[in-house]
Amino acid sequence: MKGHFQISDTIRCDVLIIGAGGAGLRCAAEILENRPDTNVIALTKVSHPQKSHTATAQGGLAAVDPKDPADRPIFHMFDTWKGSDCMADQNVIQKISEASWQQIIWLENRGMHFSRDNMGNLSKRTFGGHTINFGEAPAYRAVFEADRTGKGILDTAWGETIKRGITFMDQSIAVELLFKDNQCAGCVVFKQKEGKFLRILSKATVLATGGCGQVYKVTTNCRQNTGDGLALVLQAGLPVMDPEAVQFHPTGIVGPGILASETLRSIGGILRNKDLEPFMQRYAPRMKELAPRDLVARAIETEIREGRGVLNPDHKIEHIWIDLRHLPENVHDEQIPEVTGFFKKFVNLNPKTDLCPVRPSVHYHMGGIPTNEFGEVETMERAVVPGLFAVGECAAASFHGFNRLGTNSILELITMGKFAGQRVLEYLNDFPRSTPEPKPLFSEAQFSSYLEAKGKDNLGKIREHLRSTMTEKVGVFRIEKEINKGIEILKELKERAEKTALSEKSLILNPELITRWELDNLLAVAMVIARAALRRKESRGAHYREDYPERLDEFNDHTLIRMPQFDTVETGSRRVDMSIFEARGEHHENFGRIARIY
Repeated sequence: MKGHFQISDTIRCDVLIIGAGGAGLRCAAEILENRPDTNVIALTKVSHPQKSHTATAQGGLAAVDPKDPADRPIFHMFDTWKGSDCMADQNVIQKISEASWQQIIWLENRGMHFSRDNMGNLSKRTFGGHTINFGEAPAYRAVFEADRTGKGILDTAWGETIKRGITFMDQSIAVELLFKDNQCAGCVVFKQKEGKFLRILSKATVLATGGCGQVYKVTTNCRQNTGDGLALVLQAGLPVMDPEAVQFHPTGIVGPGILASETLRSIGGILRNKDLEPFMQRYAPRMKELAPRDLVARAIETEIREGRGVLNPDHKIEHIWIDLRHLPENVHDEQIPEVTGFFKKFVNLNPKTDLCPVRPSVHYHMGGIPTNEFGEVETMERAVVPGLFAVGECAAASFHGFNRLGTNSILELITMGKFAGQRVLEYLNDFPRSTPEPKPLFSEAQFSSYLEAKGKDNLGKIREHLRSTMTEKVGVFRIEKEINKGIEILKELKERAEKTALSEKSLILNPELITRWELDNLLAVAMVIARAALRRKESRGAHYREDYPERLDEFNDHTLIRMPQFDTVETGSRRVDMSIFEARGEHHENFGRIARIY
């Protein structure tokens, strides 16, 4: 970008939050409630914070009510540990589970309209893998706002930050983290509407950029979820953790891939194959439709592989059915109105009278930027990176291990957002008076290359080839030969992308420029997913290797992977925290390397 790339301005703030979804806003709210004079800037890639992906979360968030006569936090901890395939960190499990109900109260006291039962109490749902008494029976643990729970959380947190003076920068992307003496000091921002780059110098920087579902062809994720936060830390020479742990939600609506919430199964929806057989009895005899997501997703894919799927005539995709026809009309109208509307709008079916087509769709990334239990970003050697924090789906503390239980994601948003906010406040109290002033190292060359390329390829086709490759080669079922093929294709796509010219060279409101930048991010994230999947020669949670179908103790640690240059990777490991088991307290035996049977 010779002659074009220049920093138009430098802005200073106390806290910079990159991403304005549920986790970022909960973090901001915690900071502003406790230190009202804090100068907080939040970047959002989209046109308004309320367009963030958190708004699409449907079914609820798990939290144990202290007044519940049957449920206890220890049961939630056990379910999360077992669901994670013994890969979540137990210190994080305990910290989040024990704080969960207080965060429900925080949301309700600030205006969130939780659904209530006829007695005026908060309504509760059961979700896959959530049980009482260490697996004895399903737990009714998830509180909700109809089937738009994420929207309620986002609106509530947004309102709390707005009234306390946060500054939002809409349609703005962070293109480079800035460091001085190993301390994060802010980032370079590209403002899409103005076509300008600016430098934001901050005392504390919080990454809350969301997921990376667009790496795959069929996903429940929004268009903007391109793994930007992970790409930023990889560019900075920092690691990501467990990138191979990608969750495929069992029920994406065939065609658009939009989420058909797990609520549908929690309220009695039945999965059926082409013969209308309710097949989950074969795969999870006790929990059936309420088994964890990775088990249900593989069950659906197995039914299709073995010839018991249904070919959709419109999309030429095989699927199975979810049957909701037997549910009472008031359940359709009061508990799942939005999902019902999705089926009517996108596939022209009425769930009250029709079978609905679903198939696994990429939904959530359990891996991410490695942090400790306070949201502080860590290096390969587990040293804290001063001034840098990460929360939400882009981060990995790790609460979810290798399989996230339904409702635990938005619980993590509000709890880890709070914990990180508290740690940011502590960091600000100790911050030195002088602020380092680093200069950009990467972004000038990166954006210059976009404008200088001369090739005739098509960015959209490269992106779709990438997504198809990941779906086919590093999908629900994985095998070494196909992963290797995928890696070679990714290398070819990277070369093609680097040569591809932009048809429009303007920096102002140029969607092609953003698409090009996103493509680099997708390629980087796809490569570390594939490399980590190749390295983990076992099956665990959502990572299923057909050539290594058993869980193996030699892979009990988290994967750490750096990529200083594209496809030049360095790998390491991080010990899984087993502090509940090692403390040898009551029920500790349930937190060992337990079998995962449902």
